[in-house]
Amino acid sequence: MATEIHASPHEAGPLDGLLIADFSRILAGPYATMLLADFGADVIKVEGPLGDDTRTWSPPVRDGVSTYYLGINRNKRSIALNLKDPGDLATARELASRADVLIENMRPGGMARFGLDFDGVRATNPGVVYASISGFGTTPEGAALAGYDLMVQGISGLMSLTGDPEGEAFRAGISVFDVMAGMHATIGILSALNHRHATGAGQHVEVNLLSSALSGLVNQASAAVAGGITPFRMGNAHPSLFPYEPLPTADGAIIVIAGNNGQFATLCDVLGVPELAEDARFASNEDRTANRDQLGPLLVDALAGDTTDEWFARFRAKGLPGGPVNTVPEGVAFAEAIGLEPVVEVGDGDRAIPSVRNPISFSDTQASYRYAPPGLDEHGDEIRAWLRAPRD
Repeated sequence: MATEIHASPHEAGPLDGLLIADFSRILAGPYATMLLADFGADVIKVEGPLGDDTRTWSPPVRDGVSTYYLGINRNKRSIALNLKDPGDLATARELASRADVLIENMRPGGMARFGLDFDGVRATNPGVVYASISGFGTTPEGAALAGYDLMVQGISGLMSLTGDPEGEAFRAGISVFDVMAGMHATIGILSALNHRHATGAGQHVEVNLLSSALSGLVNQASAAVAGGITPFRMGNAHPSLFPYEPLPTADGAIIVIAGNNGQFATLCDVLGVPELAEDARFASNEDRTANRDQLGPLLVDALAGDTTDEWFARFRAKGLPGGPVNTVPEGVAFAEAIGLEPVVEVGDGDRAIPSVRNPISFSDTQASYRYAPPGLDEHGDEIRAWLRAPRD
């Protein structure tokens, strides 16, 4: 493990002592390194002279800083380096030679221009775990494509599944494949670190958004490759399960789910239509899915008499899955109401920023929230001084 450049007071995390040189930007890489930083890894965020693109992605902002940037860059220190400057490049190479993990998402081949590709770094740091995130892989055809989540949502087929059946295709409300690729990169990094622990050898971990997307399409991708069909838009409906969608109530809508026969029988009791559970047309999930056009209106009629909150209370009392269609603030408030404590304060005093808690918990080691998202080159001087000092 590399020596920490600065020990901040916090409970020991499972990745304490791990040094990560983060040459990534925008979302997939920074999200991955934030997750790792939360568990104690020392993440040095290497930015160009103008900083990470997301610093300018606004609105919204908090105290003049993009909330997009703030959401994925806590627990890191920033150094600004112009890799075209010989002195800054030497600093970057020294950092790479000391890192346990290097992560980057330049266009394939971009890091090689600076001798910071896997082979270049491995020459002085044979134990490095080197993670590369691209949009479409490293073949000549894939490498020529820019890697933006919206492109991948379209090209992968996700957008063909999203939206009203009679309307246009829609993107998901977040950059879902950037996040997914970031999680896949995190899994790859931790797996390679375990391999290094056993063998002493580093290796190159490669992730691309399109492969992450096709893996993340799960049942829909399986329908295409194993079933030979072309999935299509169904609005909020599920192709293989019914009911599994929002249905209207007296004042809005509630998500209604019956994942098995027992849940369907309970749902029918709660809705006051127990006879539907005995109807041969709806005896199994296959029957209910095949006859959704007959079952759907019956459920809608039963739901029409009461509000979403009233139905949700009854669902919860009987352990039925389902719930309201919330706004994001309402979703945060619900998590708070059930004791999940979804928001943490990161930083001290005037720098304190509300942030969404890391979703992973351990029995013995926990996430820590040590640093507010850094200003551009905020820690440049201390990092340069540390890199100039003799190694332990």
